[in-house]
Amino acid sequence: MGTSPDEIDTPSQGSDRVLLVSVVLLMIFGTLAVYSAIAFFAESKHTSAGSLVMGHILKLSIAFLGMLIASKINYHNLARFSRFGMIISWIFLIAVMVFGTEVFGAKRSLDIGGFSFQPSSFATVALLIHVSVLLDEKQDYIKDFKRAFLPIMFWVVITCGLIGIEDFSSAAILMGLSMLLMFVGRISSLQLGALVIIGLLGASLLIWQSPERQSRIDNYIEQVVQIKSNEFNVEEGYQAQQAHIAIAQGELFGVGIGKSTQRDFLPAPYNDFIFAIIAEEYGLVGAVLLLLLFTVILFRGIGKIAKNAPDTLGMLMAVGCTLAIVLYGFVNAGVASGLLPVTGLPMPFVSYGGTSTLFSGIMIGILMNISKYSNGKNSVFYA
Repeated sequence: MGTSPDEIDTPSQGSDRVLLVSVVLLMIFGTLAVYSAIAFFAESKHTSAGSLVMGHILKLSIAFLGMLIASKINYHNLARFSRFGMIISWIFLIAVMVFGTEVFGAKRSLDIGGFSFQPSSFATVALLIHVSVLLDEKQDYIKDFKRAFLPIMFWVVITCGLIGIEDFSSAAILMGLSMLLMFVGRISSLQLGALVIIGLLGASLLIWQSPERQSRIDNYIEQVVQIKSNEFNVEEGYQAQQAHIAIAQGELFGVGIGKSTQRDFLPAPYNDFIFAIIAEEYGLVGAVLLLLLFTVILFRGIGKIAKNAPDTLGMLMAVGCTLAIVLYGFVNAGVASGLLPVTGLPMPFVSYGGTSTLFSGIMIGILMNISKYSNGKNSVFYA
């Protein structure tokens, strides 16, 4: 059921402007928040917040350039190299386990030519594209366990396994994204149900083998108990508690731009807990506006671009890229708000720039490219 790129080679319209504007607003929002949140970190590194923010802006610019380049490449051409991309991502993931830089007890990045590179971000994009390609190719026998489910899971399990050795949170998110994509691609619900059970067992094993992961889950449970009993234990869940204080201090309209106090106490306030800083400085109003931008991306990506995609491949790639961007954003906000255990996942385009920002830009570029071939008259969307 795969569609040849020769059949869809001429764009019928321009890229989705609403999507582009939403991403630019996120970048602006994030730059202001990072400038405020990174002040204490800059002092500890004996540098200025301005220089670090300029580095952040440079990374955003590179991500924006990557987005523009990806938007010019026919998504079918990207699909042709999906298997090659997967192999390269595996090589990087293995390399990071051997040669990676260790931070907080985990190896997640490679230093290449003075630049830090996180292979898990590349692997996420590569896997979502390749799963979309496989689902498209196997639509005629998509319910077949041996011909469809197993070949797809081969790539998913190995990729998530390689990531999960050092980065359990990213692996869990990627596994969830893959399963959602497979559901949209009409994989058997029974097969996916069995996969959920196996995934939960595997996740339990990985958590059991890691004292750090156990601690995060225990702290999260402790916080829930404290909330129900109206008790407060300063010795438990330091990160989450400081984030809660920041959000509480923000109230409705915030304490003002650049006036955060919790940035001096929160670990990585410019990255993992950037949402807490935004809620403190801009209040509930600013936090809601930020989440609304991700909601706009969700509706444009799923409700418009995926729904009106000219073929199954475009629909699946649009769903995968959209869910990856939005889910990371909501998970970051959920962690800061205490709704989820501490995971250490960045908020796309808002957290301090890095590899994840670049590949988030590439995913938006893919969405923009698919939107050029939109065909509202013959929707191929199904779930």
